[in-house]
Amino acid sequence: MRSIDDLDTPAILIDAGRAEANIARAQAHADSHGLKLRPHIKTHKLPYWAKKQVAAGAIGITCQKIGEAEIMADAGLTDIFLPYNILGRAKLERLKALHGRVTLSVTADSMETLMGLAATFTDPGHRLPVLVECDTGMGRCGVQSAGEAVALASEIGKVRGLVFGGLMTYPGAGRAAETEVWLADAKQALAASGLACERISSGGTPDMWRSGEHSVVTEYRPGTYIYL
Repeated sequence: MRSIDDLDTPAILIDAGRAEANIARAQAHADSHGLKLRPHIKTHKLPYWAKKQVAAGAIGITCQKIGEAEIMADAGLTDIFLPYNILGRAKLERLKALHGRVTLSVTADSMETLMGLAATFTDPGHRLPVLVECDTGMGRCGVQSAGEAVALASEIGKVRGLVFGGLMTYPGAGRAAETEVWLADAKQALAASGLACERISSGGTPDMWRSGEHSVVTEYRPGTYIYL
């Protein structure tokens, strides 16, 4: 075993025991509140830790980029969510290839994104789940109202190679209560339009320990918790 004094700098050192304890703690919290955990791997970007997270009970992983997802798929991870709008023919073709290898779901917040997905995914026998991204206060991406969520979900349902997969958001820290109200209103509006919404995905390590206080979220995507 090498001594720490032999390491060149800069170097990344990981306290494996602490990381494993963090994985176990987050999974126990999710399990105790009936939440499905889908960790975001952008903090560690290592198949080693992604596999540890799944082995602990996570239903799958979240990747920010297609390249990350491809590496995880190469390493044997089988259930991947991409919470980012994918645009451009080259990326969409890579996304299609990935869909043939793993259980994949993606997100959209506009007709522009949806049109690209619709042109690429055309097989009604192997439909791609698309979650509607909702801006619940972060001010980055996402539809702005429950009505817009219903409208986009309805359009997804019209595409033969796609299926409406639910709602997702990345809320601002400390906005758990507001996020709950926003998502509950959207779920109710979807139901009133005849659209079932079984998956509601939220994320963010800062509010992870409050996630059990709310009932509408079914899936949680923390990321940085692993290295705290």
